[in-house]
Amino acid sequence: MSDQTGVPLVLSGPSGGGKTSVCDALRDRRTDVEFSISATSRSPRAGEVDGAHYHFVSRDRFQEMARDGDLLEWAEVHGDLYGTPRSNLSCTDSGRVLLLDIDVQGARAVRRELPSAVLVFLLPPSAGQLLDRLRGRGSENPDALKRRMRSALSELEAVSEFDYAVVNDELSSTVAAVESILVAERAAVRRLGADVTDRATALATELKEAMSGT
Repeated sequence: MSDQTGVPLVLSGPSGGGKTSVCDALRDRRTDVEFSISATSRSPRAGEVDGAHYHFVSRDRFQEMARDGDLLEWAEVHGDLYGTPRSNLSCTDSGRVLLLDIDVQGARAVRRELPSAVLVFLLPPSAGQLLDRLRGRGSENPDALKRRMRSALSELEAVSEFDYAVVNDELSSTVAAVESILVAERAAVRRLGADVTDRATALATELKEAMSGT
């Protein structure tokens, strides 16, 4: 039985819930985690590197990927297209964790396409802290902030659709909780499949032989 079972791990939640910070910290702590780099039709912003922050493609190329089924999930956000290349999943074949930082809409699409994925919802500790995080971005005009607040309301209602929920109050404890979920999922019988049943069968056979000799 393999000691490393590949797991697609989705972190989602309302905008401003701190997904990016948790993802970054989890990647720093674990060498078996590979971040899922999204494709997008928008142009790179200052400091963004193709293949590191996003796979930047033309709108026509993105739509072609969507038509051909090359995207696990995708959506249009404020006029730009974002999606997860299905090829990102290849890392799980070698036992690695594919970490996806996506919104609730994307998490729903992943669940439909990939029932084996583990969906974790990050809850803000309070409405006040969520508002502070949204306002703290500094780049939002009042209309954009209101849109994000309305989105956060609808996203919070989706928590029951997820496998786990973690309150993102203190970063280190949040990351530790997500790590615990990952450890538990790697030991899940439904995920280990024939490997674990074969091992149990072999142990049972050895035990029967030992019993017959006593």
